[in-house]
Amino acid sequence: MDKQKVTNVLIVGVGGQGTLLTSRILADVAVQMGFDVKVSEIHGMAQRGGSVVSEVRYGEKVYSPIIKKGDADILLAFEKIEAARWLDYLKPDGRVIINNERIDPLPVMSGKVKYPDDIVERIKALAPNTLVVDATKTAIACGNVKAANVVLLGVLTAAIHLPVNEVEQAIKHTVPAKALEVNLKAFQAGLELYSSVV
Repeated sequence: MDKQKVTNVLIVGVGGQGTLLTSRILADVAVQMGFDVKVSEIHGMAQRGGSVVSEVRYGEKVYSPIIKKGDADILLAFEKIEAARWLDYLKPDGRVIINNERIDPLPVMSGKVKYPDDIVERIKALAPNTLVVDATKTAIACGNVKAANVVLLGVLTAAIHLPVNEVEQAIKHTVPAKALEVNLKAFQAGLELYSSVV
């Protein structure tokens, strides 16, 4: 892995999906790998299902935690609309990983707008390097729907070749003991999920 290059990972979702925990685990991994790391978190009405965004930047020297539009190497989206909302932050050759989950925003719930059925096709038209995975379904199979974020972390780990042992160590440092077993299982399932869809 090139230490000179700064890697920009934009993690987006809605309140309660575990985006912040995922960014903390990723930052921990980057520190273990000897990188300088900066993290920024934006909570937009998180308790009410609003957008939650984490920016993780790592490299030999990182001066700012903020990812500019057009600079994200990876857009890791926990929900389809959130992927579309943040797509303009992606580099032209950037990669998108989307959890195939639909969470209706307030305008859809109130009936003011319709949820776009072709959202994934629209994203793929703009970002050909897009991978859609069923992280929620996989997490349920592992025993806890809340572990979908760690399934996605497994997919990300495989996609960008993070060291598996370091990620497992970071999960152990970050996840509460009572949830550790299911999260490690979810992480392994995410690694396997990536292999099965590429």
